[in-house]
Amino acid sequence: MNIGIDKIGFYTPHLYVETKELAVARNIDPGKFTVGIGQEKMSVPPITQDAVSLAANAAHEILTEEDKQQIDFVIFATESGIDHSKAGAVYVHELLGINSNARSIEVKEACYGATAGIQIAKGHIALNPDSKVLILGSDIARYGLNTGGEVTQGAGAVAIVMSTDPSIMTLESPSTYQTEDIMDFWRPIFSDKAFVDGKQSVDKYLSFFQDIWKVHKQKTELELKDFEAICFHLPYTKMGQKALKAVIPEGTEADQERLLANFETSKQYNKIVGNIYTGSLYLSLLSLLELNTNIEAGARIGLFSYGSGAVGEFFSGILQPNYKDALHTAQHETLLAERKEISVAEYEEVFEDIVPAGEPTIELPVENDPAPICFSGVKDHMRQYVRKDG
Repeated sequence: MNIGIDKIGFYTPHLYVETKELAVARNIDPGKFTVGIGQEKMSVPPITQDAVSLAANAAHEILTEEDKQQIDFVIFATESGIDHSKAGAVYVHELLGINSNARSIEVKEACYGATAGIQIAKGHIALNPDSKVLILGSDIARYGLNTGGEVTQGAGAVAIVMSTDPSIMTLESPSTYQTEDIMDFWRPIFSDKAFVDGKQSVDKYLSFFQDIWKVHKQKTELELKDFEAICFHLPYTKMGQKALKAVIPEGTEADQERLLANFETSKQYNKIVGNIYTGSLYLSLLSLLELNTNIEAGARIGLFSYGSGAVGEFFSGILQPNYKDALHTAQHETLLAERKEISVAEYEEVFEDIVPAGEPTIELPVENDPAPICFSGVKDHMRQYVRKDG
């Protein structure tokens, strides 16, 4: 049975700040951000966007009425959850009008969550071949103003529909994975900003990839020559480049040129959106699929997922015939082109504009947000959302 990605959508807020402008404001050489970190723009979420609305907007563009009837499982992966009890998936399920005979859950393991959702979906579809599963990787990365991690912030969501006989990519087995209890990155319950040990986080990301890659080669007998491209979780784009360069000497000169060139393609969306945590790997995959001009059906794409704390996984997929016809390239091009640049001062104002904790009732200015789905406020301590298209 062939199971994999049938559709993939993406959404990011309409505001962004140039990282070179942020560097100047922080008295840092702009090259440290644009070259050393590999980030050019950073999406900035207004108060009217949260993890739920971002996810709903990402899925909104790709789901047909038939999809909404066939989807019987909604898996919401996030580390920007809005409730300690109620799953974000339940809100999205209602906002999108998905049929009521569906499971809806939220999963968490830092940036690995969406990959966990994909593996859960594979098992579900294997038992229920006629079903479709909607996976949502949605996050807002917050480290704080004037912090070391500030330039690696961002916001956005990726929505994936999984099914049998998918239009875009079938997913292969086995995958390889690893867990280790470490404190390289975490966000305590009391904080809306993440804590990070930057050096340990980079070291663990790289060591996880090398360890898992070694095991994957042993389990599958696949080598670099068998991959057209390898996509990475990209908290910032230089991180994936470091991981790839650590193993690339294993390949021939042709392998190295191919993988490095395709990595450049795979990072294009990430470098102008920023870190979207659970969706970052799949934004990289989307960038590769939509922007490449030479990858044909039948090509094998490797995917490395990493979630601090830490869990990592490497798996692969095979591109399907006419896969580009199933993509929404024009919509994403328009979405990114129509964003509005804001100054560093404006970004700081938006960053500090948060919903006060404990306020029972709040109304938010959704008229200032062009998104079709917005977080509109709080009523009697219950979050409210609005769909502008009805």
